[in-house]
Amino acid sequence: MLLPGATLGVLGGGQLGRMFCVAARTMGYLTVVLDPDAKSPAGRIADQHVQASYTDQSALDRMIELCDAITTEFENVPAASLKYLAEKKPVYPSASAVEIAQNRIHEKNFALKAGLEPALFAAIYSEEDLAPAIVSIGTPAILKTATLGYDGKGQHVVENLQQAIDAFRSMQGVECVLETRIQLKCEISALLARNKRGEVNCYLPAENEHRNGVLHQSIIPARISEQLAQEAQDKAIKLAEAMDYVGVLAVEFFVTKDDRLIFNEMAPRPHNSGHYTKDAAVTSQFEQQVRVMSDLTPGDTRLISPVVMINLLGDLWQPDWKSLFAEPTVKLHLYGKEEARPGRKMGHYNVLNEDIDQAIAIAARVFDQLA
Repeated sequence: MLLPGATLGVLGGGQLGRMFCVAARTMGYLTVVLDPDAKSPAGRIADQHVQASYTDQSALDRMIELCDAITTEFENVPAASLKYLAEKKPVYPSASAVEIAQNRIHEKNFALKAGLEPALFAAIYSEEDLAPAIVSIGTPAILKTATLGYDGKGQHVVENLQQAIDAFRSMQGVECVLETRIQLKCEISALLARNKRGEVNCYLPAENEHRNGVLHQSIIPARISEQLAQEAQDKAIKLAEAMDYVGVLAVEFFVTKDDRLIFNEMAPRPHNSGHYTKDAAVTSQFEQQVRVMSDLTPGDTRLISPVVMINLLGDLWQPDWKSLFAEPTVKLHLYGKEEARPGRKMGHYNVLNEDIDQAIAIAARVFDQLA
């Protein structure tokens, strides 16, 4: 069990690493960030910033020297680096869990074995795999790269075999997944924190709306039945237990028209849809990350108030902040990024209101005024 005064390391210097460092330092821990960017948001506020690539052995050795435990803020950190670190220091989540999340084929097969239901899918390793996959999956379908795709990148909706071939070629013929396109009622995510003793706490599921493949809005609690919310939590816990997972885990589901939960993907880290927890939950997801990697009991996940979270992307920079601060229930969080680019996540705001419909209306009005 690591207590305040211990040093916690994080691989990745983006906004998730930054908010982790804020939580850790508030709780009395020291922080070290490994990131190649000299101006990384997390590196700028950590106690120490090791500026190097994630495969630099001398940098990894430095993390081993400095840190009592190590985590990651994104799933595409090389698993080999996590394995190297784990030989000398506790690393949460484990390299094996991160490896599962790094490849959609492995991820869907693992979820299936754990008792969850992914959308009907087929692995695509070559162009020759597309024709039989289209026959078995049907159309419309979505062709996704097996690795590295996020925020809508590396995904194509296909209506026929020729479109699938064109999409596959446009992605340079990398390993892909073809999955049936689900008729959705909504999309939700279940967020949990689990320590190595198997103690786990789940947050209420968030209802997520995407624009251009990027999360725009999360509504908490999700506008689904209590029974379905509990089922989503139970399935997320089942997946975490199957991996013997330690850390913060987000599990995304599609909700069908007949209220079935279809597994979409998981994120072995704090999640964009969990940013509301900084203001509207007893324990934020970033405090949870500190707690579980230190083998403390996961914090209380109760919702303090219904809340809507809105992402702020570089598309709308520079916003009119005065209009945002005119709303007393709005909480702004900026990530310390110097350069605003279209699609780049620059910050978010949370709107707290006992009436979720009012929170949605205020969130939309503020966003329209900023834009």
